[in-house]
Amino acid sequence: MKKQNCWEFKKCGRQQGGDKTEKLGVCPASLSGDGDDFNHGKYQGRVCWAVAGTFCEGEVQGSFAKKTHTCLTCDFYKKVLEEEGDNFELLLPIQDRNFE
Repeated sequence: MKKQNCWEFKKCGRQQGGDKTEKLGVCPASLSGDGDDFNHGKYQGRVCWAVAGTFCEGEVQGSFAKKTHTCLTCDFYKKVLEEEGDNFELLLPIQDRNFE
């Protein structure tokens, strides 16, 4: 079974080529980077909670430190945690995180 990325699960339309990118911009979780393939996702699509600038709960989220509570209670986060089990990757490499 193919594992869903956040934009597929949430149907946000902010992935590359998505129907809401003109209005809301492209989500950084849907772009290639150091989180490619984390938790078996495309780009950062299954580690979105560790990516600054994602769009959740109707607004752009800040850094990991600022959005932690929202993400840790998210239904998608919980789904990835369950699917990955002991292989779950919580964070991206430290040089990519912004703790502002």
